[in-house]
Amino acid sequence: MSTRRSVVNKYAGFAEVYDLFMDNVPYEKWRDRIVELLREYKVEDGLVLDLGCGTGTLTELLAEAGYDMIGVDASEEMLELAVEKRTLSGHDILYLLQDMRAFELYGTVRAVVSVCDSINYIAEEEELLQVFSLVNNYLDPGGIFLFDINSVYKYENLLGENTIAENREEGSFIWENYYDPEEMLNQYDLTLFIRQEDGRYRKYEETHFQRAYSVEQIQRLLREAGMELLRICDADTGQEPSEFTERIHVIAREHGKEMAGK
Repeated sequence: MSTRRSVVNKYAGFAEVYDLFMDNVPYEKWRDRIVELLREYKVEDGLVLDLGCGTGTLTELLAEAGYDMIGVDASEEMLELAVEKRTLSGHDILYLLQDMRAFELYGTVRAVVSVCDSINYIAEEEELLQVFSLVNNYLDPGGIFLFDINSVYKYENLLGENTIAENREEGSFIWENYYDPEEMLNQYDLTLFIRQEDGRYRKYEETHFQRAYSVEQIQRLLREAGMELLRICDADTGQEPSEFTERIHVIAREHGKEMAGK
């Protein structure tokens, strides 16, 4: 298994059927939880950045909730689908084709959200620190950063060394996982068979990498980026993470701009 990969994945083939195979993801439930948390920290409207927005499903839902949305993603194919959704919905969403490790905005935003374990795709600590530093830079004074990560438990016990497969008329996939506990790196080997207009199936092969981060690592990197950690909780229950938590919510706040302006 290859290790120490610093890759933000393009999802070149998978983009075509991403929404099909992600139809079991409770996006509306996630939207409701995110809106609840944002409002708890007084972010009830204004500009919000969806970092690693993919095909824009959550971006659209947050736009419906009344936020002015910006979506950033490194996959041109994913953003093409997001733009199609924007055309249908009529929402005024700005999409930017950018790597989250080096994203640039025209100004600051009230909040940054990142879901569906997008943060886990940052495979090097120093690059994740760079992401956190950029988020802090582009947040309004006191702005909120809310993201989720897959837990170490999930990689070690549920994903690593397991194969997931699904077969549908529109397409099929085989998803093989290999987890290196020393590097805390999970390699995904995806084999996709996507139905074409003529009825034949085209084969795609992709390899993706995700890094597991401990709660302690996340805390330290946020602190080094200058942010104030507000809460870490189980994404499903909202309670303190347990040893069996699979997805973790992290909420942090921008720190430093008001002091710098004094």
